[in-house]
Amino acid sequence: MSPRVGLFDYGSGNLHSARRAFANAGADVVLTGDLDELAGCDGLVVPGVGAFATCMTGLSQAAGVELIRDWVASGRPLLGICVGHQVLFEQGTEHGTSVAGLGIHPGTVSHLAARRLPHMGWNTVEVPDGSRLFAGVERSRFYFVHSYAAAPVAGAGLVTTARHEDAVFVAALESGPVSSTQFHPEKSGAAGARLISNWLGQL
Repeated sequence: MSPRVGLFDYGSGNLHSARRAFANAGADVVLTGDLDELAGCDGLVVPGVGAFATCMTGLSQAAGVELIRDWVASGRPLLGICVGHQVLFEQGTEHGTSVAGLGIHPGTVSHLAARRLPHMGWNTVEVPDGSRLFAGVERSRFYFVHSYAAAPVAGAGLVTTARHEDAVFVAALESGPVSSTQFHPEKSGAAGARLISNWLGQL
C-alpha cells in the first residue's frame, strides 16, 4: 500500500507543487489542516514560505505547534520544507526581532551573511556519512530560495550544509524521525524526487 502522507495546510507553503511531487513519488497525499485527518497519516510534511514569524503565527492559529510537538514525541516521521524547516529550530531572528520556534532542532535562524540575497537557484550540498535522506543524490544540486538560514550546531544530528558566498548554513537536518530541508525538494528535479522517495521509504 502507498504510504499516507499528511501535507499540513496551515496557510503557508507551496502546497500544490508539494502535493504533486509526493504523489508522483508514490504517496497517498492528504492535503488538509484537519488534525483528525492528519492523525491517521503515516508521515507529516510541514511546508512553509515567507517570514519565520508569520509561519509561527499560522502554526499557532492552526494548532500546529501542539500537532508537530506531539507528532515528534510519538516518534513518527516528519519532514519540514523551507520555512517549515526553519520553524523547527529554537528561534528565528528577523529585522532585529527574535521569535520562538518549535525547539526541535537546536540553533537560531538568522540573516545570511552574504552580499547577494536572496540565495536563489541551484546549489550543491555537503552530505555527512550515514544520511538516509540523500542516499543516491549526495553529489546533486538542489533548488534554494531564501535569505535566512540556521548555522550548523554541534550535536544536532546529521547536518547537511551548503555555502552561499562565505556563508555556510544548514541545508538539511536528520535527527531521529525528524528530517528537514532548507531547499525545496519539490522544485529540485530528479534529485528532489529521489530525496522524497528516500523519505517515503522511512514510513
